[in-house]
Amino acid sequence: MINKDQIVTDYKLIQDEICAALELADGKVHFEEETWEREGGGGGRTRVIQNGNIFEKGGVNFSAVYGQLPHTVKKALNVEQDDFFATGISIVIHPNHPLVPIIHMNIRYFEMPSSFGLGNEPVRWFGGGIDLTPHYVFEEDARYFHTYLKSVCDSFNHDFYHRFKLWADDYFFIKHRNETRGIGGIFYDRLTAGEELTWETIFEFSKALGRSFIPIYTELVARNRNKKFTEDQQLWQYQRRSRYAEFNLVYDAGTKFGLETNGRIESILMSLPPTAKWLYNYQAKPGSEEEKTLSLLRKGINWV
Repeated sequence: MINKDQIVTDYKLIQDEICAALELADGKVHFEEETWEREGGGGGRTRVIQNGNIFEKGGVNFSAVYGQLPHTVKKALNVEQDDFFATGISIVIHPNHPLVPIIHMNIRYFEMPSSFGLGNEPVRWFGGGIDLTPHYVFEEDARYFHTYLKSVCDSFNHDFYHRFKLWADDYFFIKHRNETRGIGGIFYDRLTAGEELTWETIFEFSKALGRSFIPIYTELVARNRNKKFTEDQQLWQYQRRSRYAEFNLVYDAGTKFGLETNGRIESILMSLPPTAKWLYNYQAKPGSEEEKTLSLLRKGINWV
């Protein structure tokens, strides 16, 4: 039976692997690390990369926290218990190139003590996901991204991709803009063992998803990093970043959980881009690549 110590150890290893590979891909800068402790229990390792050859700002963060859940979080999770343990990795990368996409991934585990569960079993679940936010949607890249994710999902359960892709479409939706944040990906929460899934299988899926990050993103970076771009395309990048910031500040559950459980502010807001612009009533030109991208920011597109 897996336990939280094993999950912490493996998640830390995945954080190390991802940071090493991203440094190699950038070729200029290295991650800066800050270790921190949370008042109330636990802490983490925040790792940030900035002003690189291709990565303008990014973070690969690990945390393992415990303590008492605030009332607002208990209500949101629909639980009565107070004590909790949560660990995970959260990643956001903002490139400096408008033709290279923003990417986000997280894998996480949540547990409550066995004394509050049924019998001797703790209340626990896994969650996670990975999604892509291109400034310009290239259909070939979108198909590659979703095909890769489907292959990871299919190696564990043939229902995973369809279920988690729909979940991502719904979750990464900016309601006040009536558009998706990007081209989606997969998203899942409260995944537990049952008749067809063991805890070991779910944990292995979580790790496989975490380790899919590097082959996926390094391929997409390599495809696009050497393409030339214009000032107008850079301005569009900053405009799209503003939508990303809006989603994370208004809707993102991880941001809310971190703030409401007294997490480290710099780590929580690491996901925000270094530069973004809010142009008043911006309208894409008819027939432009910008208009095409906007037309593809909607739910239900079958990329596979």
